[in-house]
Amino acid sequence: MHKNISFLKAFFGVVLVILAAFAYPLGNRKMMKVCGDRFSTIQRVFGMTLCSMPLWITLSLTNLFTNKFPSSSQILQSFIVAIFSGVIATILFFKATDLVKNDTHKLAVIESTQSGEVLFSVLGGVLLFGDKQPSLTGYLGIVFIIVGMTLNSFQRK
Repeated sequence: MHKNISFLKAFFGVVLVILAAFAYPLGNRKMMKVCGDRFSTIQRVFGMTLCSMPLWITLSLTNLFTNKFPSSSQILQSFIVAIFSGVIATILFFKATDLVKNDTHKLAVIESTQSGEVLFSVLGGVLLFGDKQPSLTGYLGIVFIIVGMTLNSFQRK
């Protein structure tokens, strides 16, 4: 069942994704700067999680009172995303940025890999949840992501 969404809702979704794309690495860099070597990667991930909890609690409560409870399928998908993206990928990302924190070019290359999450999300959705395959435009976007990440990784200072 497909439902059309308004331009405003789609625009709002895109704005939130762009905001997150900047906030995530910016928060990580700020944690590295403020904490220095006193905190491990796991402790930095915990710190960012803990500090963002008021937002997640507010969003959860708002949704609970304004919409119906999520389906079991939505809960399962959210759980899988939380484990693979929220825990595993975040720890790997933070560890990688910790290893190159004194080289801004390498740090930028590591940060650009977060766009690869789109590829894994699409692939996981299609293979695990039976989502529709991307359209031609979607495949073109995937090619742009792969080419951009590849070119960025070969670029020298």
